[in-house]
Amino acid sequence: MTDMTETPTVAFPQSRTCPYHPPAAYDPLRDTRPLTRARLYDGRLVWTVTGHGLARTLLADPRLSSDPTRPEFPATTERIAQVRRRRSALLGVDDPEHRVQRRMMIPSFTLQRATALRPHIQRIVDERLDAMIAGGPPADLVPAFALPVPSMVICALLGVPYEDHDFFEGQSRRLLRGPTAADSMDARARMEAYFDELIDRKQRQDAPGDGVLDELVHQRLAEGELDREGLIALAIILLVAGHETTANMISLGTFTLLRHPERLAELRADPDLVPAAVEELLRMLSIADGLLRVAAEDIEVAGETIRAGDGVIFSTSVINRDEAVYADPDTLDLHRPARHHVAFGFGIHQCLGQNLARAEMEIALRTLFGRLPGLRLAVPAEEIPFKPGDTIQGMLELPVTW
Repeated sequence: MTDMTETPTVAFPQSRTCPYHPPAAYDPLRDTRPLTRARLYDGRLVWTVTGHGLARTLLADPRLSSDPTRPEFPATTERIAQVRRRRSALLGVDDPEHRVQRRMMIPSFTLQRATALRPHIQRIVDERLDAMIAGGPPADLVPAFALPVPSMVICALLGVPYEDHDFFEGQSRRLLRGPTAADSMDARARMEAYFDELIDRKQRQDAPGDGVLDELVHQRLAEGELDREGLIALAIILLVAGHETTANMISLGTFTLLRHPERLAELRADPDLVPAAVEELLRMLSIADGLLRVAAEDIEVAGETIRAGDGVIFSTSVINRDEAVYADPDTLDLHRPARHHVAFGFGIHQCLGQNLARAEMEIALRTLFGRLPGLRLAVPAEEIPFKPGDTIQGMLELPVTW
């Protein structure tokens, strides 16, 4: 086995200077596939998975735990280390609890359900574009389109009142990117109180609604399959993940295509390329960069021994540019078979809402560029602000005109 002290290390995470390229400081990670070492903010050394094949193998390995309450679980910042001490759901639990939660949720997020929702998604997209166009150019695509589309979709699916969107969008921002742990934990507490009250309202209803939360309240909670704390944790992650990441992908995907006019021309000439374009954008942007695990027992792999208690980080931005899988991986290629990327993770914790996210992105991009053939940036690209943070990528604004 290789002595870890002989393995080169880089600091993780680091900020991108270009939203659709990994930080240049990650280049050593690309040169030492499939497994190397990185150093976290507190000086801790963790294993960093950088090879595509090894990533899929280890993400499916039950010896790696996703439970952030384990004392050895890695964190990329002190804020995250403190926030993750709270009870989580789905992404933050292991089997058998994870299996129970996922089994409850799968019927609501199947490919068939996402396909059935496409007409509803199309209506929302059309309504938001109608409003943006009526306001006339220029417009900020983030609040006008990219954020409200997935927010309205996930609210309808879950049974959360959309009129509360200012509250939960604001608290989601604080939870994910608060300046301090105290700020993020306060946001979490406010969202817990919100869902506690919403559950009370749903329990008092004579005729339950048809949202996912209504079913969870009137069946799973009532029958004891879920306790109240677990239901609240599940509701928070479904709502936050259901709008935040998709909104980031719509805005960043639009920006990336506008910065690659030749690829955008291909897409406009052949709208059937949209599904492939979505997969390629997911691969190239890898907006959630840094899937965290901890080894529950020793794992021998790739000539190394990952010891029980060792932290493991999967750098999706590096994995999704593995030259052994993707030729010329730094190039945006809409004809590339990119479906096997790990932007949604892999294994039992693979993103539950990926079918819905794909449907939203496909409909949003096809309609946006179809209805606004002259869409372009309203300011120089270098003036556009991006969300602060090193592991979740997004845009604060996207000024456009047409």
